[in-house]
Amino acid sequence: MYIAMNRFRIANDHTGDFVDIWKNRESNLDKVPGFQTFKLLQGARDDEGTLFISHSTWESKEAFEAWTNSEHFKKSHSGAKAPQGTYLGHPKFEGFEVIL
Repeated sequence: MYIAMNRFRIANDHTGDFVDIWKNRESNLDKVPGFQTFKLLQGARDDEGTLFISHSTWESKEAFEAWTNSEHFKKSHSGAKAPQGTYLGHPKFEGFEVIL
């Protein structure tokens, strides 16, 4: 199993915009071989921003990488435009092979 996560720091006055983008996007993940689950997590908030993490599980790293090179991936990310000032820096990707 492989877990793919992206960490996003979102300006506090744009958290609603960010959540709406994720709720309304066409992900097509259910059509992708090897996909298992997806969660959008909301974490700690400070004076400037809030941490969000996209968390998906896959049969394997190869299945995840195949999705990132697919038309489904391009399509699901093409409409994810956020208002200026939403992101506090670039998303940070983290990938993990499940050991236990």
